[in-house]
Amino acid sequence: MQSLTRTFSATVLAVAALVAGAGAHAQSSTYALYGPGSSYLGFNAGKSDYSFSSGAGGFLFDKRDTVFNIYGGGYFSNNFGFELGFLDFGKIARAGGTTKAEGFNLSLVGKMPLSPSFNLLGRLGTTYGRTDISSDPASGVLPGTESGFGVSYGLGAEYVFNPNWSAVLQYDGHELKFVGSGRDRVNAATLGFRYRF
Repeated sequence: MQSLTRTFSATVLAVAALVAGAGAHAQSSTYALYGPGSSYLGFNAGKSDYSFSSGAGGFLFDKRDTVFNIYGGGYFSNNFGFELGFLDFGKIARAGGTTKAEGFNLSLVGKMPLSPSFNLLGRLGTTYGRTDISSDPASGVLPGTESGFGVSYGLGAEYVFNPNWSAVLQYDGHELKFVGSGRDRVNAATLGFRYRF
């Protein structure tokens, strides 16, 4: 819980920094790329990290798998917008079975230009996740499916290399509901591309 509180606090501070720094960069040419009313589509892929225990016994525990994120968004001001996306966090071997998660995310996104082609990114929102656990009874891990909303947050960086395309590096955390353990965090470190239209 303390780890979650520290992560959430750091994200809130990062979003606040985006707000504070926006005025100092009001003349950046990246506003032409992400001005009010502009929209984008993106695809990111990378590694997920399931941050919970493997259960009792010596069962194989992968902890990480491939994650992908398909998303779209738009800006309602020079620095802020909304984003909606689908995430598949992959499937890991755990507790004599498998654990997997996926979900839809809605976030308030912010951007702070550091140069005409480089932006810092922040996000704060919610993920509606669906999780599924299968397990060996000897592991002590309950099997079953669960779903529900949880907090999501993240930081990233964007490099704009032409008027329509940019590369995006992101690190996000998603609080998802799992059977028998309430909510646990699944992190995602991803790299991908955005197309602005």
